[in-house]
Formats: sequence, structure tokens, C-alpha cells
Amino acid sequence: MSIRLFCSVAELKSFSAAAERLGLSAAMASKHVMHLERRLSTRLLNRTSRHVSLTEAGALYFEQARIALEDLDTVEAAVNRTAVTPRGTIRFSAPVWMANPRFAQLLADYRALHPEVRFDVDLSDRQVSLVNEGFDLALRVSRDLGQGLVARKLAEFTFKLVAAPSYLARAGRPESMTDLNGHAFLIYSLLSADTANPIPSRKGGPRISFVPVLRSGNETLLHHAVLGGQGLACLPTWLIEADLQSGHLVAVLPEEVGFTVPLFAVYPSRNYLSAKVRTFLDFMAAKGRLG
Repeated sequence: MSIRLFCSVAELKSFSAAAERLGLSAAMASKHVMHLERRLSTRLLNRTSRHVSLTEAGALYFEQARIALEDLDTVEAAVNRTAVTPRGTIRFSAPVWMANPRFAQLLADYRALHPEVRFDVDLSDRQVSLVNEGFDLALRVSRDLGQGLVARKLAEFTFKLVAAPSYLARAGRPESMTDLNGHAFLIYSLLSADTANPIPSRKGGPRISFVPVLRSGNETLLHHAVLGGQGLACLPTWLIEADLQSGHLVAVLPEEVGFTVPLFAVYPSRNYLSAKVRTFLDFMAAKGRLG
């Protein structure tokens, strides 16, 4: 326990966070590390009231101890895998636009199969540090998936070019790719760095000169802006399918404009996944659940 507690403190840079992860009090966590330092006759951590950092000896010990613990976890998990019941909390991050009824139902369906599993979901649209922040996995559409992580493709999502009827009534409805020239555009910065031509054509059409009126990495902001008639936007169908059905949004040039992006699950590079994470990934990857 002392070695595992020390590694958690080193990863999280916090005694309290490490203690919470392992279900201990902060005082007990401190005692475990002090016991380990006495046994090794060396200081492993520098401590202040606000900061925890590794000493030189601590950094060397942490690197070797982490490998040893992962090897031990792999051996124990391999022996017990068939008997393990998914339980505990799955902490993961996901794009903001997955805060919708369809994804909420997917989580409910998984819990109906595995009621001992709970979820802690971060929808801040920031690229979290899985190990340092204690996340089990992250769902990402970005092609920058992070170094030292395992990535598993779960599905592909379609993005459509849409606008509000009020905007089209004011600016005119495009009938061809060239008609898009001069239109106001709301750019999703996490998918496109090209402000001059931020949407790909299905047929590789001409470059379009848009007027970029709003650029953001937050799909919820873009969603509200396009509903408010500020311009055109390429948004994931999961986010806008209800608006398309109700007529609050209209697909623009659906046969010519649109694209798909892969959704990946990324998680720390390990030889073994806990039963809760493994079954959750398998559940999401099942055909038709996310697509």
C-alpha cells in the first residue's frame, strides 16, 4: 500500500487527491509515505503547504515503482479477469456536444447491464491529462490524441453544414458551392485551422471565401449562435438532429458539403484494462450505439 500510495501522490502532486483515490485519509497517506522514506533512508518528496514535488531519489524510485506496480496489476488481473465484475467509478472526459439525450441514454443502458458502475464525466472540452488528473479514459475527435496513450476507434460522426431559417431568409439560401462565397461562418476551431476554407466538400469543390464571424472550440456556443441566425456552421448530427427534425435548423447543400470524423477512446498505455473500462469500451463500440 505504501508504494502504491507514494506513486499516486507523485502522479497527482497531492496527498489529499491520492488519499481520496485510494480511500484513505490525508493523514494516513502522509504516514504511508513517511514509513516508506524511513525504510529507504531517503527523502522521496519535497513538501510545502501548497506543493508536493519529487526529489531526485524520489523520481528514480517512482519510475521503477510505477513499472513494478503495473506489472503486478497485469499479472493479478490476468489471473482474475474472468471473475471480475465491473464496479466502481469510470471517470472520463468527452466533447461538450455529447451532453445530449442520446448519450445520456447510452450511459443508462450500460448501467442497466452493470449497475455497480458509476460515471464521473468531464465535458469541459479541454484535453485532460489522464494520468495526472486521475481519468480512466477520454473520448476525443481530435487527431492529436496525446503521446504515450492507447487509442481505440469507437465510431464515426457526421458533421453537416446548417443554418437557421432566419439567416437563410436574410442572406439567401445557397444552391451550389460557389453560392457559399461571402456567407457568414461559425468555425469549429478543433476540427479546422483553415479559416479561409473551413469545410471540406464531399466532391473536392472550389475554395470558398467565408466571412468568419465566430471561431470557437466549444460546440455548444456555436450551436446557440447558429440557432440565433448568426451564420452557417458545420456541427455534429448528434447535437443538431432534433433541430433538423423540428425545422429550427436547415441542412445546407447536404449532398455536397459534410464530413465524418472518427471518435476515439484514449487511455493510458497498459496491458490490462479494468473490467469497468473494458466493458464500457466494448459497449460503446458495439455497432449502432454511437454512429
